[in-house]
Amino acid sequence: MGKSAIWILRISAIWSIWVWSVLVRNMVVAKNDTFSFRAVHIVLAIISFGFAIATLVIAHRMAKSLKSNS
Repeated sequence: MGKSAIWILRISAIWSIWVWSVLVRNMVVAKNDTFSFRAVHIVLAIISFGFAIATLVIAHRMAKSLKSNS
């Protein structure tokens, strides 16, 4: 995997964290939606955070591997 692919992984993970963080913050502050709607989306956000962190870890390891092979 090349450097550009590693950066795409990093950017997509950071974007996902940003979007879900804003959504959760807005839902907690506004409380316009039902509790079940907010609960489901907060659980989805937690799952997405996990995937994003895993993606960042993978990208970091691949960048480290790429650097050591050069």
